Amino acid sequence: MADLKSFQRWIAEAAADLIEQADHLTELDRAIGDGDHGTNMARGFGRCAELAEHEEFGGIDAYLKKVGMTLVGTVGGASGPLYGTFFLRMAGPLSATADAGVFEVGQGLRAGVEGIVARGKAEAGDKTMYDAFAPARGNGRGGVHRRSGRRGGPPRLPGGGRGRGRGGRDATLPLVARKGRASYLGERSAGHLDPGAASAAILLRSAARALGADAR
Repeated sequence: MADLKSFQRWIAEAAADLIEQADHLTELDRAIGDGDHGTNMARGFGRCAELAEHEEFGGIDAYLKKVGMTLVGTVGGASGPLYGTFFLRMAGPLSATADAGVFEVGQGLRAGVEGIVARGKAEAGDKTMYDAFAPARGNGRGGVHRRSGRRGGPPRLPGGGRGRGRGGRDATLPLVARKGRASYLGERSAGHLDPGAASAAILLRSAARALGADAR
């Protein structure tokens, strides 16, 4: 089961990966955006990684809410509100959970991704971070999840989420952007990876490592 420490480890590992990849993310953003995505993400998640050292949290939800608010306040551009909303919404389904299993983690992730969709109005194929996050929405509320057997069950992030995030990221390469600053470039945005999808894939990869084994 994934407890508070598991989620704190997720953020710490995500921060380390984003800091390591900051130059690469900035280079991607320089091609089709403002050229500051890597710097912004490294700063915001670096600050989030320090939360566990300076504050005590009563539960997973309280921690995720603080992560979300920290990202809103420290990550510039559209990414701060979008990533902040992701963590704020993710906290909801985990509000009464001290130890989250695969199903609970999946519920939280789907809520977070739906928050991104509500805030950014993005669809699959728009060449945004949503293309990497889309698999975490699951198969919809009305269906029966083929692995869990639960109605409307979310996907099993551990293990699978890592590859899906990379696949969604790579799928943005040939796309023409329909959202964000990259959309101003029109056809010239094709042939470039979306930096938001790239950072989302990093976040999912670290989630698979930090939460995957613990949530089984």
